[in-house]
Amino acid sequence: MSVLHTDIGELTTNDPAIGTLRDAAVVVDGERIAWVGEARQAPAADERVSCEGAAVVPGFVDSHAHLVFAGERSAEFEARATGRPYSAGGIRTTVAATRAASDETLAAGVSALAGELLAAGVTTFECKSGYGLTVDDERRALEIAGRFTPETTFLGAHVVPEGARRDDYVDLVRGPMLDACAPRARWVDVFCEKGAFDVDESRAVLEAGAARGLGIRVHAGQLGIGGGVQLAVELGAAAVDHCTYLSDEDVAALAASETVATLLPGVEFSTRTAWSDGRRLLDAGATVALATDCNPGSSFTSNPGFCIALAVRHMGLSPAEALSAFTAGGAAALRRTDVGAIAPGMRADLVRLAAPSFVHLAYRPGVPLVSEVVRAGVRYTVGRRAVPVGRATEGVDA
Repeated sequence: MSVLHTDIGELTTNDPAIGTLRDAAVVVDGERIAWVGEARQAPAADERVSCEGAAVVPGFVDSHAHLVFAGERSAEFEARATGRPYSAGGIRTTVAATRAASDETLAAGVSALAGELLAAGVTTFECKSGYGLTVDDERRALEIAGRFTPETTFLGAHVVPEGARRDDYVDLVRGPMLDACAPRARWVDVFCEKGAFDVDESRAVLEAGAARGLGIRVHAGQLGIGGGVQLAVELGAAAVDHCTYLSDEDVAALAASETVATLLPGVEFSTRTAWSDGRRLLDAGATVALATDCNPGSSFTSNPGFCIALAVRHMGLSPAEALSAFTAGGAAALRRTDVGAIAPGMRADLVRLAAPSFVHLAYRPGVPLVSEVVRAGVRYTVGRRAVPVGRATEGVDA
């Protein structure tokens, strides 16, 4: 069945050949986009949907998220926000809760967060393991993540678990753990940072993952300048994420490569750390993505609009650059050519905003502006108004 989405006031396509259109229309045929252009030139379709002058943008692509976990860490957030010392365990708290949780509990948590992402306009998302840190717990995390997204990432090298010897744990990650997890993952990732894994340890894990057919991703530059960015570029990683602290050599290496610099403004908001300099990266010619990094410890948000607003306010991106970073940039970070833009042949992922322009994503921070989402051709209505108890509500079926 074909559907004509018409009366679009402002259509952002991310396609250089099409650009941004006014009074536009899009024809969706099944799961794909069949036609894009001015509304007055639109071909006939089986069904017609009026967007009533609203802005439409590509579906957001969230290329960095940690959704398989149990428990929460609000006490840690409160302590950090009020300047009080906190020693309840941080990530170890999440690891313990995740190991103790049933598969059903973990899957329910991912389902709820996936629903939040969809309601916020995210039509493609990545999901990491990393809160199990045993062979069985990392394997089951990836099995659960794979029920919700094909973009699954093995992050056994998140931290060295309490009580483990570093060398033994690295050998476990690059050996038996990878053997169990690689068939369930598309990507391998390492937290290459002081206090986590050094460059040599990270290289060993990443090369072992690549040998098993996994693409490479890297956490680096979150806590300080180190060798993680250069390692990511050397190994041809799809993306290096955080990039809060970068040397001039790091920026030059990213600009000369196809490795995407993924910025995570929710982390810097939550942890009160320095903001990544997105302007510096873009001016150098690097490809930049934005992502939520949804996780219980350092960025418990599922809202790309909020992250876009932070990137505009604190990272030097324009509203157009921030939107591109969370759509086309996210697609590049996942090496996907079928999402992140609105053009014929692309997957039919559209977000209708309750606003006349995409600029409102930054102009009205925190306001739920998504009114409808189309994911692979399927329409989801998102309610924005309060409805008295007992009456039907509009919502998202994720």
